[in-house]
This record gives sequence, structure tokens and C-alpha cells, in this order.
Amino acid sequence: MPFNRNHEFLNEMIQHLQVHLEEAFYTECTPQWRELDYVPSYNKFYLICEGEGWLKIDGEEYRPVPGQLVHMPAHVLQSYSAVSNSPYTKYWCHFTATMGEMDLFQWLEVPHILDVTPAHMDTLISLFRELGVLYQDRSYLARIREKSILLEIIALFLSQSDTHLRFVPGRLGEIERLKRIEAFIEANLAEALTLEQLAKHVHLHPNYLVRYFNKHFAVSPLKYLNRRRMQKAKSLLGTTDLAIKEIAELVGFPDTNHFGKAFRKEASCSPTEYRLRAGRS
Repeated sequence: MPFNRNHEFLNEMIQHLQVHLEEAFYTECTPQWRELDYVPSYNKFYLICEGEGWLKIDGEEYRPVPGQLVHMPAHVLQSYSAVSNSPYTKYWCHFTATMGEMDLFQWLEVPHILDVTPAHMDTLISLFRELGVLYQDRSYLARIREKSILLEIIALFLSQSDTHLRFVPGRLGEIERLKRIEAFIEANLAEALTLEQLAKHVHLHPNYLVRYFNKHFAVSPLKYLNRRRMQKAKSLLGTTDLAIKEIAELVGFPDTNHFGKAFRKEASCSPTEYRLRAGRS
């Protein structure tokens, strides 16, 4: 199933993407470089520079060559080893990339091996070098910067994988459920929607629905509902001439004062100030 037909629901989830660098180095592997049949709790990127080696990921064998970027996903059975006296020299990192309780790559089916153009190879080498330096730096500013560099590497990998991206087949049913939840919420933003009503619509127990939202969106259902209401309010303020009172009612706030307080908490300004900033009078 093409990625671009079903990615909408990820927009909300990706706002909660958390990345954490476990390790980052440049390594000249020895002929003893080897580990078989293990399941890591983190993702791995290998940027192959020279040499020969062998990888096995989820039952499939690979022999990456210099100029390729390898992604070895978390929570998947894998092995690796040298195959000659000239094993890999590579830049590499171990990292996590989670949305709620789920790893990003538990949702996306991406290629394990990516051919890198010379221009992108130069970019990646520069990014990996900086990542390695930052990993050795124990300052808090390095922790901030390394997240930024790691996100750049992930974004480059995903952009270059774009024509091959698919949702993991086993997640398609979950995607449809998430779409139904989002569609129901969107259709009922003006209503006094309760947790019980939402749970009944998607055939889940209210307690399970709370856990479900925390797992996928890192927020409770009611906080998610309020966020969607504020997003709709911002859109209406920026694209229509509707009165503030009308917009408040359209997003489930019959009390304009209550709407103003909720909006200010979300946007750090009043609805009127937001409209002025958006170029409406």
C-alpha cells in the first residue's frame, strides 16, 4: 500500500517523536567482528566506508558494500559478522525513535539497505562525524545538538527511502482504527463528546482507550480532543471572518470566556490576537 495514501494520521503521532542516541562512533572492525541471533532494543545505522561483511535481518541475508547506508531495526532478530580479512570500516550509531510507546520503524516498512549518492555520502559522513563528537561531549548542549543531528540522519534516510516506504502490513488494521477515531472526533468537535461515547464508537473499553491513546499519541483521549479543537479554531480564525463566538461554538465551547482561556493556554495568545497575527481583521 503506497505510503502517501495513509500517512495522514502519522502527522499527529510524529509530533511526539522522541529520539535518543545510545552510541555513535567510527570503527575499523576486526576480523572477529561477529554476533549471531540477537534482538536489540534499539535501531542501528551503519554507513559503510570500506571492506566486506555479512548481515542477517529478520531471516534475510545481506552483504552491504561501501557507499550504502544500512538500517537494522529494533526488536528484530539479526546477526552480523566479518567475511574476510578486510572487514568493514564504518560510521555507525545506535538509537531509539519512539512515538508514545511504539518505535517509529515498527510502523514503517523501510529498506534495510540504501544506496547513497556521492553528494549524500558526503553529507552523511559529515553528520556522522559530528554525531560521534557530540556523543563524546558530556555537556547538556551536546545532548540537544545530537538529537538534532540524529533527526537529520533519520529524515535523510526516510526521504531517500520514499519510493520504497510502506506501512508494516500488520499495522494496517490499527491504521484503520486510528482513522475511524480521528474521523469521529473531527465530525463531533462541536459536541460535548465524552470518553464513553468515543470508546463506544470504536468498540473499546474506556480504560483501554486511555491506554491506547497514551501508547500512540502520548496523551489522553480528552487532551487529544482538546488539541484537535484548538487546531480547528486556529484554522477558522486564520481563514474565515466568523465571529469568535461562532468559532467557539463550532469547536465545542458554548462559553466564549472558557474558549478564550483554553485557546490562550494552547496558543499563548487570545483568539483575537491570533487572528491579527494571521492577517485577518
